Amino acid sequence: MNKHLIVAGLAGAIALPALAQAREVTITTQLNNYPGDGAYLAIYLTDSGGGYQQTLWIAGKKSKHYKHLSDWDRVSNRSLSEYDGLTGASISRGQILQITVDMDDSLIDSGYQVRVDSAVEDMRDNPADIIAPLTTAGAGTPVNGYGYVRSLTYDL
Repeated sequence: MNKHLIVAGLAGAIALPALAQAREVTITTQLNNYPGDGAYLAIYLTDSGGGYQQTLWIAGKKSKHYKHLSDWDRVSNRSLSEYDGLTGASISRGQILQITVDMDDSLIDSGYQVRVDSAVEDMRDNPADIIAPLTTAGAGTPVNGYGYVRSLTYDL
């Protein structure tokens, strides 16, 4: 094997972590005690201009209800590749959903936001139920929702 390829491979392996620093971010959402069935949630990331970046989690397995997560549905085009493997059961009133995602450090304190759309069958849909700026100062501080989600907290 060519020793230049080995050296180049080792140099790349050492330099790569310096280029992309990521950290685990834990996002906790707590639902209100609303009347009704389980809630569907779309938790996703937007940039400083509100432009969609990526889906972090979908709560609710029946994809026929995803259209009711209207802001997320519109901006993500409900592309399966955007949420494949990022789904779980819906959660019910008063319950807590906690997810942990790897997030690039460059997204923190640079205008990015965590957004949550919520919907409950046969009830009102809540696009942008929560918009939480992703900042170091905001970590650990609950952001109140206006619909089915009582609060969202993220820990860096």
